[in-house]
Amino acid sequence: MWLMLQQEKADDFVLATGVTTTVRDFIVLAFKEVGIEIEFSGKAENEIAVVKKCNNPAYQVPVGNVVMKIDPKYYRPSEVELLIGDPAKAKQVLGWEPKHNLASIVKEMMNCDLELFKRDQYLKQGGHKIINYHEA
Repeated sequence: MWLMLQQEKADDFVLATGVTTTVRDFIVLAFKEVGIEIEFSGKAENEIAVVKKCNNPAYQVPVGNVVMKIDPKYYRPSEVELLIGDPAKAKQVLGWEPKHNLASIVKEMMNCDLELFKRDQYLKQGGHKIINYHEA
């Protein structure tokens, strides 16, 4: 962002890796960060993911529990076939290069979420009201 602010003329830049992935792969990476293996079954609106195995004693979820299911209310009105950020302009004009890949971003996101959950549990045990992040 600092490089963008140094430009003579304000402009728009896309900061992205230029790599695309599926939501399914993103979910697998997220669960893998806490040592949970999942498997998918079903198609389209009937697809689910269930816990196959838990490899981390700190995060035990019963095998067979559904941990992901499709909800059509989150579909975009006009779905596109491919979503991918093109950072070519940022690379050319700013000399910018991505420092993170998807795996490192997922790791950071999961670590932040785990810290948030730990904080919430601490507050809850202390008798404080916490926000319910579950959307169901």
